[in-house]
Amino acid sequence: MKSTQPNRRQFLTTGAIGLTSTLAMVQPWKAVMAARKTSDSVHGPLTITDIEKHEIHPNYVDWHHYKLNHFYGPSKRTIYVVHTNKGFYGLGEGSNEPQEVLDKYIGTSPFDWVGDETSIPMAKAMYDLMGKAAQVPVYKLFGQRYRRWVPVGSWTVSTHPSAMAEAVEKYSAMGYTWMKYHLSPFENVFDQLEAMERVAPKGFKLHFDLTRFHHYGHNADLVERISRSPIAGCFEDPLDPTDIDDYIDLRKSIRLPILIHGSKIQYTFDVLRQAADGYIIGHAKLGIVMRRAGLFAAANVPFTIQWVGGQITRAMVCHMQAAFKTANFHFGNGSEILDSDVVKERLEPVNGFLRVPEGPGLGVTLDREALEQLKQNRPPEQPPYILRTRFKNGTIMYYLMRPPKTSHFMVLPHRWRLIPMSFDSPLSTDYWDDDGTPEYRAMFKRLEAEEMVLKTE
Repeated sequence: MKSTQPNRRQFLTTGAIGLTSTLAMVQPWKAVMAARKTSDSVHGPLTITDIEKHEIHPNYVDWHHYKLNHFYGPSKRTIYVVHTNKGFYGLGEGSNEPQEVLDKYIGTSPFDWVGDETSIPMAKAMYDLMGKAAQVPVYKLFGQRYRRWVPVGSWTVSTHPSAMAEAVEKYSAMGYTWMKYHLSPFENVFDQLEAMERVAPKGFKLHFDLTRFHHYGHNADLVERISRSPIAGCFEDPLDPTDIDDYIDLRKSIRLPILIHGSKIQYTFDVLRQAADGYIIGHAKLGIVMRRAGLFAAANVPFTIQWVGGQITRAMVCHMQAAFKTANFHFGNGSEILDSDVVKERLEPVNGFLRVPEGPGLGVTLDREALEQLKQNRPPEQPPYILRTRFKNGTIMYYLMRPPKTSHFMVLPHRWRLIPMSFDSPLSTDYWDDDGTPEYRAMFKRLEAEEMVLKTE
């Protein structure tokens, strides 16, 4: 019987990667300390004096509004404007941080927050400030630049095949060559593929996120069938990330990249055993991202960073993807679904790539007028509605949706423990908004009592 204990080579490899990962962190620290020396010599010590906090409510782009509002309800995020004693300001955005978190930054220097592990929104502002004070772009605070142009992707939700085709047309016209979406069992993925294949320009690819959802417990067969499509590009989370052996087997049978978003075992044996072609680091604090970047560089494993937000976030991730050695995969941050922003510059793709900003800091400037408008803007709320799914055999399934509470139901319905589903059932779904009819009111009342209804017409 073959031993399952790690051999000497495996042990040494593990240690070497850990050491190299640690050494890879030295360069960013040296770069930031040099920037701090430059800043102090020109301006004197830099101190944070005040932090503005603004909640904004941007609209979705018109062609996306109906489906996104039905999935998630209206969009909102928090903008941070961090002021210093030398007149510089830094921009951050993201979640609503409590005041006790923001108070930790007051009276400190932005240079005290290298590899910030306290707040993702504030990390963006700290690096914006450091770059502005030293008059260098943010990527130089991480070390050398590995790429001047960074691949970027677009994003949408799973919906009717005709709407999916529209998204491909819209995004390709905007300069994107990748579109990511989470598969949903409320639409047939092959019906969607057929519609998108008809309109996709040559070179346009789809990023399929299966979100670890088990398609009848056998995702490998589904992935193999999808991979035959000429516009299939890569697969994210087709299996549970702890199923390392299954991931290895899937990589052997599928020629397209297999990605793992997150790791249940902290990027250890899954990376060493080459369970995936690449990794997605999503929503992790900056210091963690930097350490993972060193690990992936040492193992020569491609990865990408997923931080969601507007143009401030897009600029920050663009700098990171430029500076981290193996950050080769396209990134997505969702700014393309919004029709306005609080900064004057917009980073837009050319043939699927963003040019890395070369101005000081993040390379974006605050638009005060736009900020005030978005603070006052109030997109329409999404009232409850009925999700209506029609099977080709005549069966209709109904479920009561209350965004944003039920936002994840379309992608991960198994969490509600109602009914097993798959990604290739012969069905299609629409959103039954309140039309004032007795039929709507009767079904609404029934769903309040039964949660889900199945009936045959």
